[in-house]
Amino acid sequence: MSDLAARFQAAIDESKKLGKRPDNDTLLKLYACFKQGSNGDVEGKRPGFADLVGRAKYDAWAKLKGTPKETAMQQYVDQVEMLKNA
Repeated sequence: MSDLAARFQAAIDESKKLGKRPDNDTLLKLYACFKQGSNGDVEGKRPGFADLVGRAKYDAWAKLKGTPKETAMQQYVDQVEMLKNA
């Protein structure tokens, strides 16, 4: 496992132990970076109008389309570090 992959996994674990729940915009950014870093570009159909949460998650992930997995992983790690130090 590469150093970045190890730090990404550690950040995933640390994100579950944050003392304070992040705001929704931050949660969406974390979700998008996690999905892009784990799975790559978004696939499938955009959820329907009635699924507001699913639609917001899809849109956040879609904004990162074309971003390399490594970049998304680093963004996730950086965001979790910032939340830990806030």
